[in-house]
Amino acid sequence: MRPIRRPDAVLVQAVIAGALSFAHLHDLAAAAGQSGWKAWAYPVSVDLLLVAAWHRLRTSRAAGEPARSAWTWFMVALAASLGANVATAGLLDLDHVPAWLRILVAGWPALAFLGGTLLVHSPGHPVAPVELDTATEEPSAVEAVIERDDVAEPEIAAVPALPSPEPVPEPAPEPEPAPVSVPPALVAHARKVADDYRARTGYPIDAETLRARLGVPPLMAAAIAAQLA
Repeated sequence: MRPIRRPDAVLVQAVIAGALSFAHLHDLAAAAGQSGWKAWAYPVSVDLLLVAAWHRLRTSRAAGEPARSAWTWFMVALAASLGANVATAGLLDLDHVPAWLRILVAGWPALAFLGGTLLVHSPGHPVAPVELDTATEEPSAVEAVIERDDVAEPEIAAVPALPSPEPVPEPAPEPEPAPVSVPPALVAHARKVADDYRARTGYPIDAETLRARLGVPPLMAAAIAAQLA
């Protein structure tokens, strides 16, 4: 005995909702001046755009691609379907349809064609890189040279040794200056100047200051400072 198949409640609900939305779109198109087969083509166009946008949305998510375009056209088709449902619920006088609604209904085919074209011709999935078969790949030139045992290493020509540079003679040291003789009277006077400088500043006098105070050459000032130290 075959099992009895029970109808799916979700599928039944989807069929009912689709039929009602289809009828509302037909009534709105007919009220906007689209008679005959044209009124029936409007709900088909809206539903097809809705399904195409949803399919493109799922494909983009699976491929990891941006889905902003699919979301945009899905919301456009959903707004058209919901708008027809609300407009035919008694909020709009279908015997006196406003001009702006007639313009929207008349311009819908071009908008739906644009959306369907963009959804169909959007970039597809990225092509997976083709893996090369390494089993049949020929060895590289470097590997072929390494595997060959009969290849001798090239001999490197000996480079002649360069002559060593001759040693440069070191410069002779400069002769030390001859010692300067300082008169004892000048040394006594310098000692007084140094004591006066220390009393005023608290620091010993240097050779440069001593030379300026005594008016003597630098060598003599250095000799006097050495005797005062």
